[in-house]
Amino acid sequence: MSHTPTLAIVGAGVIGISWARLAREHGWTVTITDPRPDLRDIVTAAFGDDPAVVATDDLAAAVRSADLVQENGPERLPVKQQLFAEIGAAAPADAVLATSSSSITASEIAVDLEPGVAARLLVGHPFNPPELMPLVEVLPGSRTAAETTETAVGLYRALDREPVVITTELPGFVANRLQAAISREARYLVQEGVVSPGDLDTILRNSLGLRWATIGLFEGNVLGGGPGGIAHLLAGVGAQTGGIEPGVPATDPESMRRLVEAVEDTYGSGAQVYETLARRRDRRTRAVLAALADTE
Repeated sequence: MSHTPTLAIVGAGVIGISWARLAREHGWTVTITDPRPDLRDIVTAAFGDDPAVVATDDLAAAVRSADLVQENGPERLPVKQQLFAEIGAAAPADAVLATSSSSITASEIAVDLEPGVAARLLVGHPFNPPELMPLVEVLPGSRTAAETTETAVGLYRALDREPVVITTELPGFVANRLQAAISREARYLVQEGVVSPGDLDTILRNSLGLRWATIGLFEGNVLGGGPGGIAHLLAGVGAQTGGIEPGVPATDPESMRRLVEAVEDTYGSGAQVYETLARRRDRRTRAVLAALADTE
């Protein structure tokens, strides 16, 4: 990118200010808009007198020079529809128009928008706080142009995020659906007196949390099966855990074959793959444990 990018933040709540901090850490200029009367106090508290951060209650002025508009307003569809009608009328024709919404889709927001605005609109859902959590779920709507999705991915990568394009619009997207499934079981276990809240968090931090921070779930399945990979895991150990899994995954032979094939296409299989992945897992796990120890 030859010029200094500009991020326009619409909504100066916790998420919006965190996005702004991330952009400034990467040398971007930032404009922040919100109708709240204490906007300038909030921005000054976060950024001092940084000349590259401008606060304004004028929405059109805030988005006029933006490369990326990141909307962080209330989770109410009529509000977002009105905001993006105004944003689309004022933002540059090549700006990406993104919402941080965790539940409302781009297709819903774009229903009555002008075609040129709808083509530039998508969901850019962060995991809170976006300045620390790398994930951004990118969900184009039914009217979003393919070029918009590509540009959005590039902009988020320029901010050192990990954008993942999700092509199916469904409630909760992906990260929150996973979180909801784990949270339901965690609440059940605490309510039934199986474990205390503190001990449950200790279990997660020292098992799944640590593992998934380094290799993720399906890569863990590959390693869990040894040199035989996920196919061996599902045929052996994994076959004994179906009763405690939330949701109803398909278990017919063809669906399972496609699952195994998809995982093996991603990570590979065999003894050499296992040894390579195991070394990387161990290296990353020790690095995380050492970093955590250094903070205590």
